[in-house]
Amino acid sequence: MSPDNPHDHSSCCGGDHHHGHSHHHGHRPGESAEGRADLSGPAESPITVEVTRGSLVESVHRARACIVDAGGHVLARWGDIDAPVYPRSAIKSLQAIPLVESGALDAFGLGDEELALACSSHNGEARHTELVRSWAGRVGLTLNDYECGAQIPYDPATAEDLFRRGETPTAFHNNCSGKHSGFLTTAKHKGERLKGYVRYEHPVQQRILGVMEQMTGQDLFGAPWGVDGCSIPTIGIPLGAIAYAMARIADPVDLPDARAEAVTRIAAAWGKHPFLIGGTGTFDTALMEACNGAVLVKGGAEGVGCAVIPEQGIGIALKIEDGAARAREVALAALIRSTQALTDAQWARVPQLLTTPLLNRAGTRVGEVRPAGGWPST
Repeated sequence: MSPDNPHDHSSCCGGDHHHGHSHHHGHRPGESAEGRADLSGPAESPITVEVTRGSLVESVHRARACIVDAGGHVLARWGDIDAPVYPRSAIKSLQAIPLVESGALDAFGLGDEELALACSSHNGEARHTELVRSWAGRVGLTLNDYECGAQIPYDPATAEDLFRRGETPTAFHNNCSGKHSGFLTTAKHKGERLKGYVRYEHPVQQRILGVMEQMTGQDLFGAPWGVDGCSIPTIGIPLGAIAYAMARIADPVDLPDARAEAVTRIAAAWGKHPFLIGGTGTFDTALMEACNGAVLVKGGAEGVGCAVIPEQGIGIALKIEDGAARAREVALAALIRSTQALTDAQWARVPQLLTTPLLNRAGTRVGEVRPAGGWPST
């Protein structure tokens, strides 16, 4: 993308769409985006989040971000959006596509709750773990089949209860256990071996890699990759292409019928069950509850965040350069606010998401985490 043309769509569409899965009969490059807020900003300037304490800005986080539509037009960009980033858990919605598309979800009589959990990074609260346990039982899986590793629940009260009862955390408490349930369910449905399903070369992960290529419009053969916290591969993908994939969930007009149906079901489940996506006190759950699913959000480790805005047919991707979660949440909220997708009344329900209070050990407000310079007008 050239910095003087913020609407250049080439890097997001990535040229060819692999395996013949794209039929461009929707948006065209150069078409205007009627009815949307003007989101264009300085093409190469990163956006920043600042942390104050008293009268001083004590710390600053830099971020790269972009807003893209389903035709591949970059509506706004900040910083380098062509360099690959590991999307981590922010793209669980893409990783859930084979669960639906393969027929596995329906074959085992699973529904929206399980599908939402497949897209989640949950707190390990009782509602999450009980759903994972019942899902595993329905499919004929055991705890030993899960290769994500045991994890202390993110929710402090749940963790305290666990230890008070003298119980040990298991893989069901892992924040990615819903996603892994989806992987195992798909493998079981297709008669694939369960052992090693987290490995790069396993059919489960290769299937997901193909889906990600198609959704991002990228050739990911030879792309950098590493091992995620839950043991599966995480693939380096340009930030603009990640936002493009989110936009195609928002508006699947260019997707083939089976893929369009799958992402429509995923988006519906994602918005319908915000508590399952995160849980008590999480950014993702709070924002989606405040707007009744009008915007879908998902954070990932190392400061990655994504948003899907179905009504506008746009996707957002964000990377905090130093990986700070506190900056990701404020930045993602500000980017969503810039699209005018939510009303002032909806934002008023979650003011802490736009400007996060900084508290000391005694619970006194001593500063805040807030957007700094380089932001679009809201």
